[in-house]
Amino acid sequence: MKATIWHNPKCGTSRNTLAILEAREDIDLTVVEYLKTPPSRDKLAQLYRDAGMSPREGLRLRGTDAAERGLPDAGDDQVLDAMADDPRLIERPLVETEKGVRLCRPKEAVDEIL
Repeated sequence: MKATIWHNPKCGTSRNTLAILEAREDIDLTVVEYLKTPPSRDKLAQLYRDAGMSPREGLRLRGTDAAERGLPDAGDDQVLDAMADDPRLIERPLVETEKGVRLCRPKEAVDEIL
């Protein structure tokens, strides 16, 4: 099975989710450090759609200026534009497989798509 993780190596939850994926021999894993290689706006929209969540639900509030920018109350288009412009606003880790997409908070959420 192929899996892609949008990963931040400084995040404990992201590292723990990555460890779950790396421990599986049946996974062909792609690791994307999204702060260095951010997903496009269209890719973000697709990820959240496939996860069954709104972009606002994928907005990282802690350690960002999202609240000051009014993003928690903004529409999907404004949130996606902000995330595409500043990937620090993307909550992590996002994992995509052929079974779907999950925001893996907690890390065990990854089991739903493996």
